[in-house]
Amino acid sequence: MTEAETTKRWYVLRVASNREEQVREALARKVEIEGLHQQIGRILVPTEKVKRVRGGQQRVYERKLYPGYVFVEMAPTDDGNVQEESWFIIKETTGVGDFIGTEGKPSPMSDVEVAKMLNQAERPEETPSIQMEFKRGDRIKIKGGSFEGFEGDIEDIDSEKGTVRVIVTIFGRATPLDIEYWQLEKL
Repeated sequence: MTEAETTKRWYVLRVASNREEQVREALARKVEIEGLHQQIGRILVPTEKVKRVRGGQQRVYERKLYPGYVFVEMAPTDDGNVQEESWFIIKETTGVGDFIGTEGKPSPMSDVEVAKMLNQAERPEETPSIQMEFKRGDRIKIKGGSFEGFEGDIEDIDSEKGTVRVIVTIFGRATPLDIEYWQLEKL
């Protein structure tokens, strides 16, 4: 066995939208059944945990970092191609589109891309961040609470607490208010 065969490289696989997890599970089953652990290693769908507040209810869900893609670690042949047996197992899986590459040949990811993807995929469990569609300087309208109907500009965002500092004009004076982000709407 040559060094190229023992060193696995990462490849990107296009899959049907919202079928990433099903494809990952199906590939893992096929690798197990066919005994292809030497040729195919890890199969990943990188996600992150995100908090979302709707109607005052806080919910944590997993968001795909790369929708429509599955990452597969495979051992290439001596000339750098995907092994034929691996190629057919993957291409015959329902929901699989094609490999990312040039001239119809799968191209392995660069080491920098792999490091970035693995860092995101293998991040330790952490407090989920709150997903907000606002950014500093946005013009907003307050849609709930004591200041309902007031308009202002976003000065600061605290994604840990889910609050936004808004500058509104009250009685002709610029006044900063800390308001929960779900009480705001973009203008």
